[in-house]
Amino acid sequence: MNKERSGFFLVKEDILPEAIKKTIRVKEMLKRGDARTINEAVERMNLSRSAYYKYKDYVFPFYEASQNKIVTLTFLLEHKKGVLSSVLNTISAHSGSVLTINQGIPLQGVANATISIETLNLSVDLEALLDKLRLVNGVKRLEVLGQA
Repeated sequence: MNKERSGFFLVKEDILPEAIKKTIRVKEMLKRGDARTINEAVERMNLSRSAYYKYKDYVFPFYEASQNKIVTLTFLLEHKKGVLSSVLNTISAHSGSVLTINQGIPLQGVANATISIETLNLSVDLEALLDKLRLVNGVKRLEVLGQA
């Protein structure tokens, strides 16, 4: 039995068709108040109303989809004192709630770590938190493993 599945995917913006990118921009304009009406926003983005209505309920920024969720992050960390602590402090500083931490044994100067956080009370959107975590001294790689 081969049932068709409908799911969610993380896709880099640069491979999306222009109509979908513009739909996302229109939604952002409306949310920020940069446009008062849908008509005004779609005109400014040179997007047809029909394309906007076709996609509007199916596309949204990653950070919006991850609000009020549990997000699991995987890190490659330098094996030096205080790196994991700095990562945890950064999460805490932005009101993230750490649910689980798993760290492997360091090999060749680096260690893998997996951290699950609850995003309900984040003081910044998830993309901003990820950017801040990537800047932590000793973080070599950071990827979103999944969300629930």
